[in-house]
This record gives sequence, C-alpha cells and structure tokens, in this order.
Amino acid sequence: MLLATPGQAQQVEVVKFPALQKRLSQPNDTTYVVNFWATWCGPCIKELPYFEQANKTYAGQKVKVLLVSLDYASQLDKKVKPFVQKRGLKSEVLLLNETDPNTWLGKVDDNWSGAIPFTLMLNNKKQKRAGFEQEFTQAELTAQLTKFLR
Repeated sequence: MLLATPGQAQQVEVVKFPALQKRLSQPNDTTYVVNFWATWCGPCIKELPYFEQANKTYAGQKVKVLLVSLDYASQLDKKVKPFVQKRGLKSEVLLLNETDPNTWLGKVDDNWSGAIPFTLMLNNKKQKRAGFEQEFTQAELTAQLTKFLR
C-alpha cells in the first residue's frame, strides 16, 4: 500500500491591508481574536499554541481566531506554508502583504508601536476593541478573552 495521503493542507491566504480591514469591520456579532506574528519571532511562536487552544475551545461559538503573519510575501512557500504545516495550525492563517507598516499600524490600534506579537480582540456589534502588545501565556490569553467576551 502507498503512503496515506495527508489531510487537506491548511491554506494561507495573502491579503493586502484593505482586505483585512474590510473583514474586521463586518457589523456582525463575531468576536475576532487577531494575532499578528511572524515565523522569525520567538515569542510569537511560543504563544501560537495558546491561540490554537482558544480556537478549539470556542469552536461552535461566535469567536474567530485569525493568525496574521507579517512575514514577507516572498517567504510564503519557503517559510510560512511549511511552518503552518509543520505546526499543524488549524486557525485561519493570513499573510499580510504590506511593506510599509506606517501606512496601516495605526488603523489596527492607535497604541501599537509595531512590536510583535500583537493581539487585537474586537466585536463590532458590541463596539468592543482591545489591543495587547505582549506575549501571552495560556492563562493570560484565556483571562483576557473571557473578560472580553462578557
């Protein structure tokens, strides 16, 4: 028998900021947990499993985890896709194809310096939004998300 074929590989969509912004401005009751990260960022990689756990914990609820890679688009096939595959990420992964962060950082959060990891939690219907320029532990992420969902 031949080797078993792997399950459907996780897709990584490459987007420009206006497409991400449009997606995050939907007037629905979904709480978005958007983590900005990169394959070269140690603290980002360390906290990714916590976002994966949140994705699993809140499956079936109106909570959407989005992992937004800030790697260069040229690294999509060489670094990002293999990384996502190797780590078995189940959350939706986007690669933000923007070269000048100064054009979009402030539109994500006024207080974001550009350091990663950075996490944005938002719910447009409830008009709630919170930005976190920090590396989360599992307990911190759970606590912040629980508080945010109240």
